[in-house]
Parts: sequence; C-alpha cells; structure tokens
Amino acid sequence: MPTIHDVAKLAGVAPITASRVLNNSGYASKDTRVRVEAAAEALGYVPNTLARGLRSKRTQTLALVMTDITNPFFTMIARGVEDAASNSGYTVIFCNTDESEEEEEKYVYILVQKQVDGILLVPACSNPKSVKFLQSNRIPMVLLDRSIAGTGTDLIRCDSEQGGYILTRHLINLGHQHIVTLTGPREVSTSLDRVSGYERAMKEEGLDDFIQVYYGSYTQASGYELAGQALELEPRPTAIFGTNNFISIGVLKALKSAGLSVPEDVSVVGFDDLPASLVVEPVLTVAAQPAYEMGRQATELLLKRISGNIPESNQEIVLPTELIIRRSSGPPLLKP
Repeated sequence: MPTIHDVAKLAGVAPITASRVLNNSGYASKDTRVRVEAAAEALGYVPNTLARGLRSKRTQTLALVMTDITNPFFTMIARGVEDAASNSGYTVIFCNTDESEEEEEKYVYILVQKQVDGILLVPACSNPKSVKFLQSNRIPMVLLDRSIAGTGTDLIRCDSEQGGYILTRHLINLGHQHIVTLTGPREVSTSLDRVSGYERAMKEEGLDDFIQVYYGSYTQASGYELAGQALELEPRPTAIFGTNNFISIGVLKALKSAGLSVPEDVSVVGFDDLPASLVVEPVLTVAAQPAYEMGRQATELLLKRISGNIPESNQEIVLPTELIIRRSSGPPLLKP
C-alpha cells in the first residue's frame, strides 16, 4: 500500500509537505499542491483515517459491498457473512450500491480509508476498476455471486448457467416451446450465465428459432415492463423465465394486469427463492441458490486469506442450484 513517503518522493517534496497538502493542514504553493495531488493519484494513495500505529495491526473489521440489500437473496448472504464473521471475532460493515458502479467505487475508497481487514464484493458490473484498486492497496477480497474476467481474485458463486438450463429443461419437458427469458444487465455475469443455460437447453431441442431474450435490470419494475413487451409477441409466449426473484415478481404482476392466469395461460419460473413472508401466488418454481452458505463460505475464505492460511493461488468455489417445482409452472393449454 503506497505511503506518504512514496507520494513525497514521487512529487519531489518532503513527507511533511506532502502530508500538509493531502490533509489540507497548512500552506503549500499551487505548484507543490498540483505535484503532490498528481503523485497521490498516480500511486493510488489513500489517506489513513485511523491512528498511524494501526497500520501493522488488524481492525477486526470486514465489509460486505452488495448491490441490493432489499433483495432477500442478498439479505440471506449478509446473514451468512455476519454469522461467520462474528464467530471469528470480526464485525461487518454493510454497504449497498443499488447496482451502481459509481456507488461501488465510492464505498470501496471509503473502506480502504477505514482500513478494513478484507472486503466481500458483489460487483455492480463487469468493470474491474474497484477490484484493481483494492489489489493495488493489498486489501484481501473475495468476489461473491458475480465474476469479473481477468481479475485473478477469489470467487464464490452458484452455477447460474446450470440453473438456467434446468429451469428451461423443466419448461420444455412440460411441453413448452415459446419460452421467453427476461434478464438483468448485459454487464453482469449472472445475467449472461443464466441466458446461456436457457439457450443451451433450447438448442438441444432444436428450438433455436424460438429463443427470445430481453435485457433489463434486476428489479420488479424491469420484470413488469419486459413482460409487457414479451406479451406483444406473436405467437404469445406460453412460458416466461425471469432470471431473478424481483424480475419474476414483476412478471406475475404484469400477467395479472393483462388478465392472464398462471400457469394456465403463461407459466413462470424464476431464479432465487423467496422467504415465507414474501411468498407470492402462485408460488414460484425456482432455481434456488444456497445464499446463506455462499455468504458463510465466502467469509471463511476471506478470513483464511487475511491470516495467510491458504495457498496463494486464487480459489473459485461453485455451489449448485436446486430446482424447486411449484404451482407457477404447468403444461401449455394448447400444445405448439
């Protein structure tokens, strides 16, 4: 991690001058200020907001940076993280990015300032900027749920491709051909993986011409809007695959607004289960991910990385998904 001495050396000034500029605690000429700030930016220097003596110690603090804390899937991940961290004497800072790359970068910068011992990151997109920033500051991290290619970091995720495949196979086995998939952003790995599983199952059955994918966001509003677009297709789809729980809820609302019954008129399947308090009717057929286990294992891996009790090579742990068949899926009324 770059120090104030590194900044001073690059800027060609004394460490006390560099400190004065970066802490805005005294006079410095405009030229000196420009050189020091440029050096700090080039080195990725982050001012230490804790006592300087803490640099060689641990703060017993982890951070979980997730994309949507209101989503029960991420809430359950957070529970697994917190339990595992607490068992090892750590506290957890929770940060919610709302799927925003800018919010992610802001939180990551603040967390480095706070000198957390490690970070669990659910990436908002495929941009590696936050990961590279943490790596440059030697902050141990584990990516959760979503991957970013070429970053060379630890990752714990579920098999989203297989989950998309088994859900689509389930619909095909029921007799569906006109199956539409509504998914999240193209910049998110889980969105692409689940579409890939859907396409694999469709192509296996020679249904290439029926493949139809709509990209949006992982929200109820997006599910509602995309479902409305899908219902305008001719012929109308007999089944819709929502690639996360919020999208699927939006689909159910759109079908109800259109006066259509589930599964009689349109079958619906989704990714991620819902807690009993949020169960919708009809109860969704889903590919369920072990969210709590994902959070727990990711935290244990991060703690091993912090303590050095793990090989230097990066670890990728892929957990299975489980197909849970419920009332939202059934055979089409009219076979294609």
